[in-house]
Amino acid sequence: MALKILVTVKRVEDPESKIRVKPDGSGIVTDGVNYKMNPFDEIAVEEGLRLKEAHGGEVVVVSIGGEKSATEIRAALAMGADRGVLVRHDGPLDPVVVSAILAKVTELEKPDLILLGKQSIDDDQNQAGQYLAARLGLPQGTFASKTESLESEAEQKKVPGLKLAADGKRLEVLREIDGGLETLDLSLPAVVTVDLRLNKPRFASLPGIMKAKKKELKELQAASLGADLTPKVVVRALASPPARKGGLKVADVEELWKKLHEEAKVL
Repeated sequence: MALKILVTVKRVEDPESKIRVKPDGSGIVTDGVNYKMNPFDEIAVEEGLRLKEAHGGEVVVVSIGGEKSATEIRAALAMGADRGVLVRHDGPLDPVVVSAILAKVTELEKPDLILLGKQSIDDDQNQAGQYLAARLGLPQGTFASKTESLESEAEQKKVPGLKLAADGKRLEVLREIDGGLETLDLSLPAVVTVDLRLNKPRFASLPGIMKAKKKELKELQAASLGADLTPKVVVRALASPPARKGGLKVADVEELWKKLHEEAKVL
């Protein structure tokens, strides 16, 4: 059965960039900072493409943000996604607002499966997927993973980690939990958030990059969707972490124990 898959992508700061906080604590200094697709979202795009290649269908990529967020959508289109949706919103976003906007997009697109990265590396909140599933009243599978020993290395590059049932109505999700692994059987439509070990994203080819320029990228205004855009989480100020102190050399184990016990108070 062909699947219509909606995948979310977020524009985040490149972790290789040096992040500096503004002197007044109102945000970060963006000059000289590079941006990229959130790595977890890149894995979600790859999984959507693998499911499409195995079962047919369509992969639609959606991002929320300003004009520059179109760059990350184009990157997903270059990987092989079919079309993109940019929801223009220049105001603050928290997981509640993000889920409200994505719920409206879901109502418009009516996908069979919604894939999200389990978290974004800029704020690491890991909540949008859960909020979205709750809003839509859909089954959810979080932290979708994959055991690397099941297939050969060649198969690992193309086989989806999410297993679609023969009738196309259910999805098997292997997820990581504190005690190990858990298998979920979800009825579709469903919401799934993906973890790092689910797959290894492909590189965009030159033909893919050229084709991406001609693929559809529709823009919507967040204010026109009828969602509540008032964030529930308000960031009052940002501050850089304290500078790390230099290490100390100790003469023997007794001195090490004393410092850990009396100064660090960890023993």
